[in-house]
Amino acid sequence: MLVILGVFLMIAVVLFAERSGIQYTEKDRKVAYLSQEEVVTEQMAAKSLPKTCLVLRNSEDEASVAAWEQFQQIFKDMKVGTDVVDLQSASSIPDYHAYETVVVLLSDVSPLKENLMELCDWVSEGGNVLFALTLQKTAYSSVIEQKLGIISSGYDNTLVDSIYFEPEFMLGGGQAYTITDPYDAAWAVELSEKAQVYARIRDEKGAPLIWENQYGKGKFVVDNFGLYEKAVRGFYAASYSLLTDVGVYPVINGSAFYLDDFPSPVPEGDATYVKRDYGMSISDFYMDVWWPDMQELASDHNIRYTGVIIENYEDATDGTIKKQKDTRRFQYFGNMLLHQGGELGYHGYNHQPLSLSNVDYGDVLPYDTWKNEAAMKKAVKELIHFGEDTFPSVSMSVYVPPSNVLSAEGREMLAKDFPEIRTIASNYFTGEFAYVQEFEVAKDGIVEQPRIISGAIIDDYMKMAALSELNMHFVNSHFIHPDDLLDEDRGAALGWEKMKSNLAEYMDWLVDSAPSLRQLTGSELSGAIQRYGAVTFTKTVTEQSIELKLKNFYDEAYFMVRINEGTPGEVSGGKLTHLTGNLYLLQAKEPTVTIEKLED
Repeated sequence: MLVILGVFLMIAVVLFAERSGIQYTEKDRKVAYLSQEEVVTEQMAAKSLPKTCLVLRNSEDEASVAAWEQFQQIFKDMKVGTDVVDLQSASSIPDYHAYETVVVLLSDVSPLKENLMELCDWVSEGGNVLFALTLQKTAYSSVIEQKLGIISSGYDNTLVDSIYFEPEFMLGGGQAYTITDPYDAAWAVELSEKAQVYARIRDEKGAPLIWENQYGKGKFVVDNFGLYEKAVRGFYAASYSLLTDVGVYPVINGSAFYLDDFPSPVPEGDATYVKRDYGMSISDFYMDVWWPDMQELASDHNIRYTGVIIENYEDATDGTIKKQKDTRRFQYFGNMLLHQGGELGYHGYNHQPLSLSNVDYGDVLPYDTWKNEAAMKKAVKELIHFGEDTFPSVSMSVYVPPSNVLSAEGREMLAKDFPEIRTIASNYFTGEFAYVQEFEVAKDGIVEQPRIISGAIIDDYMKMAALSELNMHFVNSHFIHPDDLLDEDRGAALGWEKMKSNLAEYMDWLVDSAPSLRQLTGSELSGAIQRYGAVTFTKTVTEQSIELKLKNFYDEAYFMVRINEGTPGEVSGGKLTHLTGNLYLLQAKEPTVTIEKLED
């Protein structure tokens, strides 16, 4: 009885403090920013990479061009140095023996001619080759079929409407993921029993989509799913990691959940479904239902939200400032978010993106452009002052563009005039007027931190993208707006209970798939991105150990490590956590990490 009374007294004290506007101070951050002066950008780090991989491509092959667009970033992020040969213009191909791996970005291998057999001979001697594109059946591919583990094949392709990943191959495996726009993408083949299959169509008995086949002392890995887009980069990273005895690449290791437009004035919109299900006003619903439910989701999944502030929803873009006088709602929600270990950032003085008159939204977006840069700058200044006045003991550094729209002029202004802003969190995928990003540090020192998925309708494409990014960067980034349930296009008709259930289901999947993934705030995720982008490594593998020597190492770094040959033992200079199958997460604590191998 005394325990229960104590709990209620604690809740009462917290609620009194929050409703009284008493300020909470920030909790210490798990991952701090690195100094902009000392951080090495990924672009700089990539220049020093040794060329260990040879890429063969064909600029006249549409699929090869699409694949190369993605693989350029994949190799950059995995810190793989490459030499690239375009078979349309190259007079010769370098000696394969100068490389650790070869990646073939060709659907038709005929242009390789006699070099194809030389490539196979190199594999038999111990080389490693990834055929990353769905192969066409030709006279040349028929010659090497058996070497790839194929015992029979046809001239037709098979529909790939979903991909099932073996549970010990990738995080999130053991289930099928639906392809949004399926087509006949896979070469119809039958494999020998010696081939190891890692992904299939639909289920564990479906047609093969990813497999490896030992050939002599080396190995072929074949990707047969025919998708060449940003949302599947992680599938290729996982395939590439199969090639050598030990596959290693740096990862971010972080998950962030954003609340856009939070805190803000009471959202405007259609309250039809709120009244239908709860019979209350929008304001009361957010206070008494939505926010307590969001807090419960956070508590259940160890999430610390990053909320980004909108001061008002005025449409003025001429430099006229209307200060928000009623800050009680902001303080109430903001302090509760901070109390849970969350973080506050910037979204907008109003919800007008930072764009000038050279941008024409047409009928696509319901926004106005700013009169001039001075008006735009004045609005951002007001937003920062509002944040400082409302939360005086809180430092804010993350900026989320309204509707993920940010013009080149707006981006330049933020970097030049607002040093408080150290992170821009926008979109990973393209969209009309969207500010599209990679996970990286820009030349001006601002951390580019894209959000991958959004909302409470986690559709098939989002699920596939989330799976891919768990295996590419070991990262999750999601955002939701409080007013999603006032907009039918964002799921309002489903009702909040269903939307909440969708969110809980996604969060459950994330925890089940990647229990080692760190739950971070926006600025913490940026600190992790800085460290990930800077670090490079050299790998030495012997019969006794795996040694990594790190460059641009600050205080910690994380790596995916796939140990294809051998069993790991004691680790010095770091910590190894088993993820699935032969896949591990390495936390490097020192610039040299040694993983001993156990005797088989």
